Amino acid sequence: MITRFDSNGRFCKAVVANGFVFLSGMTAKDRSGDIEAQTTEVLAQIDAYLAKAGSSKDRMVSVNIWLTTMADAPGMNKAWEAWVDGGEAPARATVESKLATPDTLVEIMVQALL
Repeated sequence: MITRFDSNGRFCKAVVANGFVFLSGMTAKDRSGDIEAQTTEVLAQIDAYLAKAGSSKDRMVSVNIWLTTMADAPGMNKAWEAWVDGGEAPARATVESKLATPDTLVEIMVQALL
């Protein structure tokens, strides 16, 4: 069985299948903030979608993070480290990439167990 959350016809924000929840790349809705503010907002969205799917951040197994510049990595990591329990950190990759809009500084995609 597959359960989809918040589909817009092109993609779903979250999909539950085979005991996993897969979150689409999440970006900040308020893009006026710096990297730390945008990351904090994205992490709050991740918390909400994981809860909606029946999971939580301590069940994350893999995370992909895209930054517009690796110079923002320290600010992103500051927000990340305040949010995730280091003893339950997932596998993670962080790369520099051009994102959808110039004011989008970070995008985060998550896979977690239910």
